[in-house]
Amino acid sequence: MKIVYLSLCLSVFNLLAHAQKPSIQWGDEFKLRKGSTDLRVVSVDKTGAYLQESHPALKSYFVVGATMRESASLVKVDNNLKEIYRNDFNKELKGKEFEQFVPFDDKLYLFSSDYSKRDRTLTVHASGIDKNTGELTGEWRLVATYVQDEKSDDINFKIAYNVDSSKLLVISSIEKSERNEYRIQELGKNLKAAGKPLIIKNQFEANKYQLEDVLYTIDRKVILVGRMYEYEEGKKKKEKFLDFTNYNIRIFNDKGKQETEINTTINAKWLVSTKLLQERNKDLILTAFYSNEKKGKTIDGLLVQRINVNDGKVISTSDKAINNSLLSGEQDNAGNDDADDKEESKEEKKMRDELSKLKNEGEGFSKHMQFRDIFYTPDNGLVILAEYFDHYTTTSTRYSGGSNGIPGSSSTTTYENFISKDLMMCKIDASGNISWLQILPKNQREIITYPGHSTYGSGISFSMSYFISGNMPYYSGFGAIQSGNTIHILLNDNSKNATVVQAGQKVKSTSRFGKTDCYVLDLDAASGKFNRTTFFSNKDVPTAMPRLGAVIGNDMYMVGKSDRMLGKTKIAVAKITIDK
Repeated sequence: MKIVYLSLCLSVFNLLAHAQKPSIQWGDEFKLRKGSTDLRVVSVDKTGAYLQESHPALKSYFVVGATMRESASLVKVDNNLKEIYRNDFNKELKGKEFEQFVPFDDKLYLFSSDYSKRDRTLTVHASGIDKNTGELTGEWRLVATYVQDEKSDDINFKIAYNVDSSKLLVISSIEKSERNEYRIQELGKNLKAAGKPLIIKNQFEANKYQLEDVLYTIDRKVILVGRMYEYEEGKKKKEKFLDFTNYNIRIFNDKGKQETEINTTINAKWLVSTKLLQERNKDLILTAFYSNEKKGKTIDGLLVQRINVNDGKVISTSDKAINNSLLSGEQDNAGNDDADDKEESKEEKKMRDELSKLKNEGEGFSKHMQFRDIFYTPDNGLVILAEYFDHYTTTSTRYSGGSNGIPGSSSTTTYENFISKDLMMCKIDASGNISWLQILPKNQREIITYPGHSTYGSGISFSMSYFISGNMPYYSGFGAIQSGNTIHILLNDNSKNATVVQAGQKVKSTSRFGKTDCYVLDLDAASGKFNRTTFFSNKDVPTAMPRLGAVIGNDMYMVGKSDRMLGKTKIAVAKITIDK
């Protein structure tokens, strides 16, 4: 009966007619410079695409050594993905720290930073890039300056956009031992400062407040989304830990004065993950996963509110319970013949079991979903994509005993673990109601290993700070591109999951991504129905990174990379278009 039931489900999904299908074009394999760490797409225009190749560079010499800094090359490829030029900017940076390439107002800029220990000053600079040659167009322009009052103050900043990407921002924080301070500088044409920076002084203790998101609205209001923590007693005497309590969402005017605070305690529901955006009609949309208990270990539902941006009052509220039956079944390990199941070492399994025990005890961890993408639909609705995501770091130290007078030695290995599970798809209609909700079971596990001494710390750590950024994980998660009323979702998955199309089905875990297939889900935004087809095999191309795909215009650009212990790393760029 199980086989017949699944076949009937597949038949229903395959009956869906989609006039638009994605196709993919792979470029030639790239030859990365030695030591390069990653490749990403940063911008696209009519003449081609612009890629960032990250790599370390020499910063300064000492008598007994040298220091390194992060740098990057700008690589341009034409519309056939053939390389046109490559420039590393090492001469132009002259010891500055490379930050990022930023597209804005049909131009491309290079951002860098410089820290002076003597003055305890951090400065942020930018320069335009000639897209035809890849050279800087002029001198560095100073765009922001930050001064430490105390040596212990931490300065963080991030280059971002406002809600409709019409303005470029430098958002920063000066984190002090008592209270943090946030500053937002709007940059206008040619990156000239548009007025004085907006300064917001946080009213909460630094260690009990963590900034998760910043919205700079069309009418220059600022919305801070933060997670609040309180100290809880641990199991051992005199042991305390910070535990998440609730969300704090505040709206400030263009002078930095708080206008209102949005109530996040809704009908005895405890929000555990939120996403806030501004709709085209200027209303705020708050989407949140909630638990029915303050320290619940499961997600019990999805809540959506439409909020007036001017006074912070709720216009409408809609919520939908997410029953555990919607979540994926346990991993099917029958026969234990899957290569992915065999890959985990005894040491890794031991660490994973210890982590699961910690999380079940509720000390600082809880199951949670995270919002990934939100798309507007032709009928003025929204389609929300989210997934279960967990990230933690563990370390393991191994000691080898000495012999014959030779002392023993120890080595430390750091494991950075990324767990990406069930994919949730949900439609919010123009009235703010939840019209449909779908769950696709998946179980992706990506582990990045750092042998020897590591700066990533020891034990278990987790952070959701607004200023922490990075490309990891590389191969897990998913990417998405929209065409009309259809949303195409790309993900790498175990080939044995090809028939998994609905909530509750059992799934094989995925960890050896070079042996996976890349699937595409064609999701109809009106009905919520979708089909699942194999897009290509990662055995035939450099392993694809759908989550890091850059959607620019009507196309998606995606990097594929296969690391090899023996032999050269394979890396290439792909262009995904929608065939009409």
